[in-house]
Amino acid sequence: MAFRADEAAQRGYEQVQAYLVPRPQYAEQSVRERSKEALADIVDEIGPVVESYPTWHPLVRNHDEHHPETTPSDRCGYKGLDHTRYFAKGFITCPYGDGQQVIDSVNALPAHPIAHISAERLDVKLYNPNATPILVKCDWERPLGQDGMIPLSIAMPLLLEQEVPCWRWSHVAETWETMRYYFLGSPHGARYSLFVNQETGQAIKKVWNALIYTGMFGPIKV
Repeated sequence: MAFRADEAAQRGYEQVQAYLVPRPQYAEQSVRERSKEALADIVDEIGPVVESYPTWHPLVRNHDEHHPETTPSDRCGYKGLDHTRYFAKGFITCPYGDGQQVIDSVNALPAHPIAHISAERLDVKLYNPNATPILVKCDWERPLGQDGMIPLSIAMPLLLEQEVPCWRWSHVAETWETMRYYFLGSPHGARYSLFVNQETGQAIKKVWNALIYTGMFGPIKV
């Protein structure tokens, strides 16, 4: 089935609402309505809902360079995450307890050259009334595109900073068909996603193909 960004965003929103708004047996209707309103406001700020990030995205960038990550975890610096859902410019995690471990781990992340990552407790009930929802945000310090997408001028240098050093230990070069999941984030289509538009995705594909055909990563894996 062809990828359609608006349909993917709507489907993701419905799924995250069903997951994060407390169920009727756990919260009164008034609490649930406030949760829905707060979630809608959050999506307006950091949406749409996504399944994973490009490996070059600031939210997952602090990982072992030999093993790229596509979702936030302890492998890229976060501690105490639980019941987590992802958005294009941040994520919500709902641990039981006060969530201080999450906040402390975010504050301890290395500085990023063009983005600032922060964490704050939300004054609303999400997932379960006994959980403490934490909003982790990625605020870009350079302007995004008019469509809200990450422009090529940001995506490309971040991708190259991550991928070019791999020539030192790579034995084979992976094709675009394999790498687009890692470069575009998910959900995604052939050349675009909820992070980058068609023009940017096509340019990333073109540059990646140029890189692998230099032979710098080894023979192309078939």
